[in-house]
Amino acid sequence: MTIEAVDGDARCGSVQLARGSFATPCFMPVGTRGPVKLLDAADLESLRPEVVLANTYHLMLRPGAEVVDKLGGVGRFTGWPGLMLTDSGGFQVFSLGASVDAEGVSFKSVYDGSRLRLDPAGAVRIQEKLGADIQMALDHCCGLPAPDEVIRDAAERTLAWAAVARSAHRREDQSLFGIVQGGVSESLRAQCAERTVALDFDGYAIGGLSVGESRREMLAALSATTPGLPADQPRYLMGVGDPVSIVNAVAAGVDMFDCVAPTRIARHGVAMSDGGRVRLRSARFASDDGPLDRACSCPVCGRYSAGYIRHLLMVGEPTAGRLISLHNLHWMLKFMSKIRDSIKAGTLAGMIRDVDEAWSGCSLR
Repeated sequence: MTIEAVDGDARCGSVQLARGSFATPCFMPVGTRGPVKLLDAADLESLRPEVVLANTYHLMLRPGAEVVDKLGGVGRFTGWPGLMLTDSGGFQVFSLGASVDAEGVSFKSVYDGSRLRLDPAGAVRIQEKLGADIQMALDHCCGLPAPDEVIRDAAERTLAWAAVARSAHRREDQSLFGIVQGGVSESLRAQCAERTVALDFDGYAIGGLSVGESRREMLAALSATTPGLPADQPRYLMGVGDPVSIVNAVAAGVDMFDCVAPTRIARHGVAMSDGGRVRLRSARFASDDGPLDRACSCPVCGRYSAGYIRHLLMVGEPTAGRLISLHNLHWMLKFMSKIRDSIKAGTLAGMIRDVDEAWSGCSLR
């Protein structure tokens, strides 16, 4: 990773992968089953995200990693020529009540109820077939709050699985990231960071946060983790997508983010703006001839009125979710660009204050 500017612990720069580079800090839209929901590859090309995330759990079940491989890998399969990251499937497996043991996890398919098995070496092989530019090691994620012994066991298991994943990794054209667990224990986070770094990954993720803890606890855990991660490698906070958490995490030294929130809330009629949430189902938008966000330069705001989009919402037209999703992702990617600019200008602290004020009481967490 090349660092171009710093502002305190925040940094902006670029990460070089085998197939190209991307600017940081960045937000990665999530394609759960391949596409970002309601959007296609042409939409993504217009939005120009740095990286797009695909969900290993769903793709390994439907259509299967072998099918994706035969169809040219996840990029060609989805029609997206840009950079991609696949998660390990760990979060989805554990959130669905998997049975965990020292070697891996057993779980039921959400599609047909069949019993399945996933282990850290298998997760590497599956993601190698999916063919994204970055793959993630399998980790053990548990919800918070949780007893100390549960958190410690999950952290130790994640470290053991990380070593297996590191040994199993073969594709030189595909980067492998390790994941640091440890709940909200600052000492455990620091220890796990040190031990994960010793395994020599291409980048490092911070997992197991935004799963029930307060933002204060999350940021304290982050501040204990990032100092132990290499300054010349990317740091990825998994599953966090609300603006307040993002800008504060950037200040703690985080480079990469992903979350389904911008598109999920779009399907419920909520737009993102510099002033916070815009709830388009509100009756006040019924005859509003202006854009849903007057400060936005996206094609949706340039073409459609808030009144029209509200109409689509109220009659259950899926086009509403699509249009708001396009707007929300445009806003989020522009938001990340503003963060990069503020780091270069040395004004990140002021941006944090503005974001805290605008989004107070309307977090996406």
